[in-house]
Amino acid sequence: MVTAELASILPHPRTDVSAWHGRPGAVVRLTPPGVRTDTLTFDTTFADARGGGTIVTDRVTGRGRRLDAVLAFRARQRRDDLALWTRLGAAPVHVVVTGASGLIGRQVCALLTTGGHTVTRLVRRAPGAGEALWDPAAHTLDADALAGADAVVHLAGATIAGRFTPEHKREILASRLDGTTTLAGALTSEGMPRTLIQASAIGLYGPRRPGELLTEDAAPGDGFLADVVREWEDAAAPAVADGVRTVFLRTGIVLSAGGGALEPQLRLFALGAGGRLTAADSWMSWIGLDDLARAYVHALFAPGLKGPVNAVSPNPVTASEFARTLGHVLRRPALLPTPAFGPALILGREGASELVATDQRVSPGRLTASGFVFAQPSLADALAHAVVRRKRN
Repeated sequence: MVTAELASILPHPRTDVSAWHGRPGAVVRLTPPGVRTDTLTFDTTFADARGGGTIVTDRVTGRGRRLDAVLAFRARQRRDDLALWTRLGAAPVHVVVTGASGLIGRQVCALLTTGGHTVTRLVRRAPGAGEALWDPAAHTLDADALAGADAVVHLAGATIAGRFTPEHKREILASRLDGTTTLAGALTSEGMPRTLIQASAIGLYGPRRPGELLTEDAAPGDGFLADVVREWEDAAAPAVADGVRTVFLRTGIVLSAGGGALEPQLRLFALGAGGRLTAADSWMSWIGLDDLARAYVHALFAPGLKGPVNAVSPNPVTASEFARTLGHVLRRPALLPTPAFGPALILGREGASELVATDQRVSPGRLTASGFVFAQPSLADALAHAVVRRKRN
């Protein structure tokens, strides 16, 4: 067994820091998705720093070569989450969340609870504590759960990963339209929340828009996903017409070792077969998982924010730069471009065209103009955080 230790100073009172640690979502926020930490033992202590603030000493005991990186991950999460709540200064609210068990939903719920807010998760099975029942396919939900809430965060929807078979495409579309139609209709009733933060995607712009900088005012593109996103956002029209403040967070490529587009690339790089997935000069618009979770929370407490909002880093990169940076972070070669037939074999021709052979340079103008602060604006920072590595110079 090996023990590693990291001390850091936070500009917050010790009572605030220890309260953050004691809330239900802290364990989730301090655990890197996709990285095994169940064999590790953590011990955290707090002391008053000279001149104000808090000294946090984090210790971890276990086996592994990345203990220092795990501690650095925890320190960044603690620092950046507390900074978010300090900026927002938000009074406690009650938020209903759909898709709470997904990669993004789990982090959004944890982040909200560490801020002292109450979360009710809408589920499609027998509900437990902190949960309420809904059946989007039948357009039904527990109206009492909504009536006691301040806002709704809608993240539910079938994964777009996989071959674009007719059945899968129907599921992708129906899961989004059913959920949004159910919520939008319910929110028009008296006494319901007046804020809806809904997941959306930069797929609206079409898979390839070479030479363009895509703002929220850009025209929709062509293709299956563009059509899905357009209908998905349009399904919220009853809530919008009723005056519900509605935000559509159009998300780019989400970076996490726990799922999404990055996870299969990590396996290729581990085998020494990593490289770019599409044309070298194609643009990739990405966002770190934790910055995305914070963007959802920021949107909840930014009353002037509404309509479409691009949730992407301010620093998109080319496919060549993405592969080179990922290889640098992982200390693995990034020399082998993936042949075009590879993604097509896995995803089918249409899936590969829509999900891999993309070229989208997207601007987060409205998000940054609303005061949002990216904790990981550079790709190297975001990747090092996602895969739990010490950043290399």
